Amino acid sequence: MMSPSRTDAEPQPTLRPAAQVMDLDRLGSHFQSRLSFVRSSMRRMMNEQWRIQRTCFDLDAEGFGTAIYRIDTASAHYHCVIFSNDLPPEKRSDRVIADQWDVSFVLLAGDVDEQQLADLRRNVPLQEAGRFDARVLVLSRANRSLRNFERFLGALAEGCQPDPRQLAEVGYLYRTTAVYGNGKFGIADFSCLQGNADFTQPFSAQMFTVYLLRHFSIEQIEHMARVRNPQRAVGLDIALQRYLGVGNSTGLGMAPFLINHPQLVNQWLWARETALARVLAQPADLPRVQRFQALLQRACQHLAQTRTDDPRQSAIDRQTLAELGQLAEWFDGQPVSTDLWPRVQGWAESHGGNGCQELLVSLLLELYPEQVDPLAEQMSFKEGFRLNAEMPLDELCELIQSRYRWALDYDLSAAEANHFFWYRSAEKEEPRLGERAMEPGAEKEMQLGIAHNIQRCHRALLVYREQHPQQLTAHFLLAQPQFKGTVCRLQGMDRCAYGEIRANLMDRGMLPIHLLRCKLAFFGAGKFDPKSSRWVRITLFQGAPLVSEIGQPFDDDWNFAVMPPLATAAGEH
Repeated sequence: MMSPSRTDAEPQPTLRPAAQVMDLDRLGSHFQSRLSFVRSSMRRMMNEQWRIQRTCFDLDAEGFGTAIYRIDTASAHYHCVIFSNDLPPEKRSDRVIADQWDVSFVLLAGDVDEQQLADLRRNVPLQEAGRFDARVLVLSRANRSLRNFERFLGALAEGCQPDPRQLAEVGYLYRTTAVYGNGKFGIADFSCLQGNADFTQPFSAQMFTVYLLRHFSIEQIEHMARVRNPQRAVGLDIALQRYLGVGNSTGLGMAPFLINHPQLVNQWLWARETALARVLAQPADLPRVQRFQALLQRACQHLAQTRTDDPRQSAIDRQTLAELGQLAEWFDGQPVSTDLWPRVQGWAESHGGNGCQELLVSLLLELYPEQVDPLAEQMSFKEGFRLNAEMPLDELCELIQSRYRWALDYDLSAAEANHFFWYRSAEKEEPRLGERAMEPGAEKEMQLGIAHNIQRCHRALLVYREQHPQQLTAHFLLAQPQFKGTVCRLQGMDRCAYGEIRANLMDRGMLPIHLLRCKLAFFGAGKFDPKSSRWVRITLFQGAPLVSEIGQPFDDDWNFAVMPPLATAAGEH
């Protein structure tokens, strides 16, 4: 079934079935790809040659102060305002309950005058406790990586390049703990970016703001090194600058998004699966065969350099790495043929796990950018469920039984199937996960148990239809108004090939980390390092082009970044 946004009559390629694509474990095995939002954002920035200028850099010797960057695009201009403050050790925390951070920053539309700058200086460091207006598009904060920051600073101040292995271990100098958009705390609502030519893809404004933090981190640490040792200090090597990313620490707050925005999620998965189908339909040739071999080798190296202390993720990475090695060995013996790419996919599905299969998808999408990149413009979707009150009850029953058979097939009567409940904390209004038998608050749970809701609605519908077989959906909902939301969702998802995650999100065996990874992979995250089943650290923009490279020839080939060779001598970059 095609995406609801597709209205043209062109033949549609055969896509993988929803039962396969929307499996939660598979979604939790995704990797970044050409369709990830950081990739499409960088393509737009580089191809349109955005101009990024530093207009204020009022930092002291310790790097504390204010930095402002002006961004000029083809259609508008923006400013990124960054405040760097002294963070006492006892206040350092990546948790959402933190109230102080090393840096806090905003992206805003238009100019910044002295009055607004003073207002931002009062409010931006307060984050959620601050007050903002609709000129602010993105609000964020970040903490330094204590392991890397001082090591990098010390090396540069002494005229040496940092050891690249430090970035292979922890790929950033700063990690964000929240990147707010879409109207939170008075900033610009999602609708303000509708029609904005610069930030058409979902979350592209947020991702671009994180990219500017990466640029600031380089300029800040070079400044601090020069102040510390003016005679000996050197700048950071260009290869290390590219390998430097921005970290992110993400917990359960991100998870409900995938359940609450099924039409948008459908659009993301439809674009990715359509891209894969288009690639599989292309005949292989020798240049692309050689390109695939090089990409596969690089992905293996990247995965081998990914560090995590999580036993489960470490075992998965090792398994994926071993399977990729077997794939490379098999591929080397294959002739170039018109059906090579489907045979590669078939090998992965027969011999590899989800990690191997989904990483392969990311690699295949690199081979035919002309087939894939236009789909990045179709990642948005105007969401909304409209009730069809005139739908006959037989048709509504058929809709549930055909499209939501997966939900009806669960046995939800056991305690194990109702182990968790999702709720929103009173302190920070952030989603949390409780254990039903051990914790209070189940009466306030969020309605994320789609399978449970579908089964309850189906049972009530069967009883009502037995008594009133000729009536319509409107009559059923007048009698059972509690099911209006579920019925609207059922009808609204009827034309969506994907979107509904095929899992019982209350089950004891459910891993929330899968939800986090799926969304983060669409953002463009790499180096997944789970700290538990409920929160993860990742790296963004590792390998991405630099601000200094805007205007130079751009080869969009930077996913699965690998560690640059060990620096053998210090020197100016």
